[in-house]
Amino acid sequence: GLFRGLENKRVAVLGLSFKPNTDDMRDAPSIDIIHGLKRAGAQVVAFDPAGMEEAKKVIRGISYASSSYHAAEGADGVVIITEWNQFRNLDWERIKALLREPVVADLRNVCDPEKMKRLGFRYTGVGRG
Repeated sequence: GLFRGLENKRVAVLGLSFKPNTDDMRDAPSIDIIHGLKRAGAQVVAFDPAGMEEAKKVIRGISYASSSYHAAEGADGVVIITEWNQFRNLDWERIKALLREPVVADLRNVCDPEKMKRLGFRYTGVGRG
């Protein structure tokens, strides 16, 4: 149910490149996911540590943020698409304070589900709980 009820919602997307430590956008899952979010009516704000210049060539009509925190600011939820190490070390309490809704869809199991629930997130990992 990732794409339900997203009309006019702002979604922070963390990770654009095909895999961490590259700016390669070929066959990157972020492309289809972001198109899905946009079709559902969401505004997308994306951040990637390396892939943004490449992403701008293939993904139009979204905003690009200067940091994960910038992306989360005022968003109605976060979708993690690439398992960059720096996403594992984010200050999730700070992100929760920046979000309008404490919703995280973690497509790469970057976060510890127990910790996220303890922090009060509505957290969905993939392929587990």
